[in-house]
Amino acid sequence: MLINVPETVVADALRGMAAAHPELTVDVENRVVVRRDAPVAGKVALVSGGGSGHEPLHAGFVGPGMLAAACPGEVFTSPVPDQMVRAAAAVDSGHGVLFVVKNYTGDVLNFEMAAELAEDEGVRVARVLVDDDVAVTDSTYTAGRRGTGGTLFVEKIAGAAAEEGAPLERVEAIAREVNARCRSFGVALGSCTTPAKGSPTFDLPPGELELGIGIHGEPGRERRPMMTSGEIADLAVDAVLEDLRPGGPVLVLVNGMGATPLLELYGFNAEVQRVLGERGVPVARTLVGSYVTSLDMAGCSVTLCQADEELLRLWDAPVRTAALQWGV
Repeated sequence: MLINVPETVVADALRGMAAAHPELTVDVENRVVVRRDAPVAGKVALVSGGGSGHEPLHAGFVGPGMLAAACPGEVFTSPVPDQMVRAAAAVDSGHGVLFVVKNYTGDVLNFEMAAELAEDEGVRVARVLVDDDVAVTDSTYTAGRRGTGGTLFVEKIAGAAAEEGAPLERVEAIAREVNARCRSFGVALGSCTTPAKGSPTFDLPPGELELGIGIHGEPGRERRPMMTSGEIADLAVDAVLEDLRPGGPVLVLVNGMGATPLLELYGFNAEVQRVLGERGVPVARTLVGSYVTSLDMAGCSVTLCQADEELLRLWDAPVRTAALQWGV
């Protein structure tokens, strides 16, 4: 692994991020990444966070049009409430803060505690839970559905609304609506390796894949012999459509889990588009790349978000972050 020692992986990454992105304020000691111009007068601030190892989620999405701050925890471990309170205080302009929380037990509990502490300090806080994964209802890390690729859609679209000056209640409502319109399904072709363990976190024999994998390597629905890209697309897209049942155009995220090259992701996207076309589902926009990862896991996920005119407008709005940029 390309590291010094496991104990400093997150701190080393944050130092490197600070060196590469002077538009961000990176507090390595306290593990908070903030857009340098925060707080932005007259605007709601979005704050998110989670375990490291899912980069560019979340720190890579800090900047105009998305998050005001992100709190990276240790690898696959929730950040602590002190980080979130510090982030909220750094970005609050007096118009409130929206916490975007993926549905993992540690994240939920710590963000809930942080919201209470921040409000005690005079910061108005709203919270939105992201639970878009259709693969399983409960898992190792969750009660209910897991938060996965839909997090990107929530942070981008709600972030655009906040950038336009929408009040906290409206930004929260948009974030909840986006989450309700998102569904995801992931597939692992190989395990990930955590720095602390230095070996695969689960056993996936050669020639097999895990359907419905979680972003920490949690088990999915079943294991099967290796399938073609087209067969995986048929299964994954149908699983999402069966639950989402969109009545109009969708936003599509074809996401790599960390070790899948763009050559394969674009080929997989061709199959995803084929399936959607065969199912009569129009596509409004498509994003392909590794955005919600699981360290060095080989695999992919598909996220669909049913769009309307307003959500599509907010999706297209300018964004300028380390990992996502357009319209600027």
